[in-house]
Amino acid sequence: MPKSELDRLAAELENHLGDPHDPASRMPFERILDHDEREEYPYAFVNLLQRWGVHEYNIPEAQGGRAGDVETGFNLLRLIARRDPTTATALIITSLAFLPAWIAGTDEQKQYLVDAMKQGSRYAWGLSERNHGSDVLSNEMRAERVDGGYLLTGEKWLIGNARVADGLTVFARTKEAGGPAGYSILLLEKRRTPAGAVEELPDERLHGLRALDMSGIRVDGVFVPESARLGAEGAGLEIALQTSQVARTLIGSIALSAVDTALRVTLDFTEHRVIFGRAVSDIPYSRRQLAECFADLMVADAVSLGAVRSLQLVPEQASVWSSVAKYLVPTMLERTMSQLNIVLGARFYLRGLPHHGIHQKMLRDLLVANFADGNTVVNLKNLALQLDALLAAADEPAAAAAAGADAHVRTLYGLDAPLPLYRPWDQELYSRGKDDALLAAPASLAALRALAEAAKGDERDRLTRAADVAGELLARTADLRGRCVRLRAALGRDYGQSAELFDLAKEYCLLHAVAACVHTHVHSAQVLEDPLPSGALLLLQLERLRRHWYPHEAVTDAAVVDEVMGVLRHLYRVNRLFSHRQFRLAERRAPGPADG
Repeated sequence: MPKSELDRLAAELENHLGDPHDPASRMPFERILDHDEREEYPYAFVNLLQRWGVHEYNIPEAQGGRAGDVETGFNLLRLIARRDPTTATALIITSLAFLPAWIAGTDEQKQYLVDAMKQGSRYAWGLSERNHGSDVLSNEMRAERVDGGYLLTGEKWLIGNARVADGLTVFARTKEAGGPAGYSILLLEKRRTPAGAVEELPDERLHGLRALDMSGIRVDGVFVPESARLGAEGAGLEIALQTSQVARTLIGSIALSAVDTALRVTLDFTEHRVIFGRAVSDIPYSRRQLAECFADLMVADAVSLGAVRSLQLVPEQASVWSSVAKYLVPTMLERTMSQLNIVLGARFYLRGLPHHGIHQKMLRDLLVANFADGNTVVNLKNLALQLDALLAAADEPAAAAAAGADAHVRTLYGLDAPLPLYRPWDQELYSRGKDDALLAAPASLAALRALAEAAKGDERDRLTRAADVAGELLARTADLRGRCVRLRAALGRDYGQSAELFDLAKEYCLLHAVAACVHTHVHSAQVLEDPLPSGALLLLQLERLRRHWYPHEAVTDAAVVDEVMGVLRHLYRVNRLFSHRQFRLAERRAPGPADG
């Protein structure tokens, strides 16, 4: 979707939902916190958004939806999640439940589910089981073949929407021996089974997303017709992993939005609270904390920008991009929230304050992005298994040109660059050494140096320093490859499961993030809105990443912090999303005395 059209659509949704601080708006924090406190599923908000049609942006155009690209749905979810991550998660779950049909279903199956979703039906993605966690090849739910279909027996647990859903897409064992070709995906329509045939398990109480239905089902010999199998028998594992790639990318919207709201309400405090004769925002230590938190959020935004768009442009690389985003974005932003807690002080700990109470909910809700649909360990393992090939490719100077990576990143990180139609069935489980973010990093670094040469004054200095930091960090790619080679030689067969290899995979994620920041600045420079692009912000983003390797080195100078704070204050005062996208948000009422 063109940038102008996406901006218009985002503004429509924002205006429809209104200022969340206004109790009279359609989706106010006051009611959201009440649902959370009472652990009551947000039916009203889910129904409101379905009536608006938000789910149609996750439905293929061929079946009457509006989903030409994943990025549109992702950004609409961000605007919902900045109000309530619980409602956004409930909507994500129905979209994920539909993905197996989009990937492998017939036209008739897709149309059936689309029609049901348009009529307000909710679905759940029945993957995990109580005793097996992320080890899906140990799942025990069985689908025994009988005349005309299957008898489904077993339990699915910790399933979002399980009790409130009309149906579930279920990952079930269709061969007694199991194995990679021993599972299939079946659509279980709860409302079409005999009364009592589907036992709904108790709703589990949660630390965050307290109003979400997180429960499960148990069945014993429930008949499912063969027409309800999505894809070929035995193709369940591949379909499930392709679905998880999308889930891992979309779930980042929860973390990004939680920090956006937390940063915004923290600024409501620091901009209006006067201590020792000046606003808290102008106290040097607080100012630095705010600028650093904003830089971290913009790093995560750049990583997510490429990851979401990669699903459409380079689906064969989805295993890498989705795992990098799923590991890095939540873990980085958890640290960011901790910094914001310090700035906000006691207010983040008090549940009853009408304005800042939402901060505490965002703090809890963000955590789901770390473990849902593949936890940190799962994603690091996925990268660890591919690390040798990824580093070998990135260390070869001709690899980028041969793979077309330079051309790809111009689209991946160009906010106004058109994307091809989304083809989820083209997503692959291994990237064969391709990660265009790293492959094209040398070309984008050269372009950044050219931008620095053309700039003037302080901007020239900031961009030059940013290019130097980026160059220093990207040069670690060769060192990382050497350490992998030495580790393999030292550990032999234990190499693939070693804790050391997982640590190297974490470093790879940081290198990918460095490249993402440079790509975004270079390839979106012409379409970013004032006050972006900012050399000071890019420099601070890169220095924040550098501190993962050098935590005790000197912090960024105060002049850079002041410039970044100027960017943050501008976006805050003109009421724009803290993102390279800068979506215009619903008009705000001014924070009152009770807010401060």
